[in-house]
Amino acid sequence: MKDTIPISFLVLILILVPFLGCNNVHGSKSHHYRNSQVSSTRDIYSDSILKYIKYNYPTLALMHVNVVDGTGAVLKEDQTIVIKHGLFEAIGGPTEIKVPRNAKILDLKGKTIIPGIVGMHNHLHIPRFPDVGDVAAKLYLASGVTTIQTCGAASPNNEIALSNTIEKGMQIGPDIIPSAPFITGKGGNPNMIIPRNEKHLRDTMQHYINQGIKWFKVYRNTNPDDLKVIIDEAHKNNCKVRGHLCSITFEEATKWGIDGIEHGLNSTSDFRTDKTYGICNGGREYMDELIIENPKVKALQQLIIDNDVFLTSTLSIYEASIPNRAYADERTLKAMSPFLLNEYKERRDNFDKSIKDTIRNNRLKRIMQFEYQYYKMGGLLCAGVDAGRYVLPGFGDQRNYELLIEAGFSTPEAIQIMTGNGAKALERSNIGTIQEGKRANFVILNGSLEKDPTIIEKVETVFKNGVGYDPDSILETIEGQFAKE
Repeated sequence: MKDTIPISFLVLILILVPFLGCNNVHGSKSHHYRNSQVSSTRDIYSDSILKYIKYNYPTLALMHVNVVDGTGAVLKEDQTIVIKHGLFEAIGGPTEIKVPRNAKILDLKGKTIIPGIVGMHNHLHIPRFPDVGDVAAKLYLASGVTTIQTCGAASPNNEIALSNTIEKGMQIGPDIIPSAPFITGKGGNPNMIIPRNEKHLRDTMQHYINQGIKWFKVYRNTNPDDLKVIIDEAHKNNCKVRGHLCSITFEEATKWGIDGIEHGLNSTSDFRTDKTYGICNGGREYMDELIIENPKVKALQQLIIDNDVFLTSTLSIYEASIPNRAYADERTLKAMSPFLLNEYKERRDNFDKSIKDTIRNNRLKRIMQFEYQYYKMGGLLCAGVDAGRYVLPGFGDQRNYELLIEAGFSTPEAIQIMTGNGAKALERSNIGTIQEGKRANFVILNGSLEKDPTIIEKVETVFKNGVGYDPDSILETIEGQFAKE
């Protein structure tokens, strides 16, 4: 009977087996388990990311939730959504969807979910600070922004590095689609590309293309001949060109093949008086006098639409220049560095002296009307924060939503502009909308977004690739850190 194994020994083995081979949760560099949650979309998360993770289950079921799906369709109430391995698997009414037995269930009655915001003018720099990427990435994610296109780089190498670090799961942040440095003409900033000749321009673009860059942005003083070269070189290499224009009109850039145009009416030099070809000059009376329904305006917009050029709305940064509207909220004041906070207070003091100025208020209304008309005519309108002044990454994206509602867009339309349209412009068919088979990038908002636009600021959880992040934990770590000297 020497070969007989005692029953008590077998019982001991069965008890110990589940613990064999498991890493110590707090001591290891990689984790497959955390509070019974399994890493569903990556095998490894760094310690710096794990502390922000709220939900991490292979199968998740959202119950009784109101859904704005990013397609422009009307809000759907009391929906059930099953997420498996980081993808939307099933979406429908409570009687239509069978919830898997092993799913982690979240009861979201009274709450709204939207797709992760796709920021289409979302820099990783601000004036005087060429690289705020680390803190900006956290602000973006905590605010519900899960993908950004940086629309011009001040520190391109840092952008590429941060994008790769986030992609590898070593740091939190949105998926970053980086840019080359701004391309402009005489009078540009030293960190911009100012072409010496055609060879220099093409060689410089190839330098960034070889590093994986797919997006180039031209700036206000770009020479018309240079823009033609930029578009040619970019399109030959399956890259895109977008522009903050002035020396070149919207009509000219559209006919030459530009892919996207920034800021809408505020940068439209087509209607300037006494403008010189290829020069950023001329009168801007149109900002105060132009009738948006004018056939000339509609003809320009139709030309842009017919040539598949997208426009990017940046309402929040324009609002920051209006004395009676330029107020930072409590969240913003907490996140700003002492330097930025002092700068804001000085600007606010100056604004108080001209608080009754109505000129910029009326201009904001015209900018809104221009964008609303373009969208209603069938144009692809996107949105981005263009952070600066007191308008912070992420928070400014949320403010864009509120301003789009003020401009007359419905809740589904405004969300489509900020999510599905951005994904379309980026040619990313796997994000931007809440639909079966797409990546589970979405935001849980604590309340009814249709009833109250400010609910866009009440972010309860941000999901990226099916993993839920706690925005409060993220924001706690960056108090006083944005644009710190």
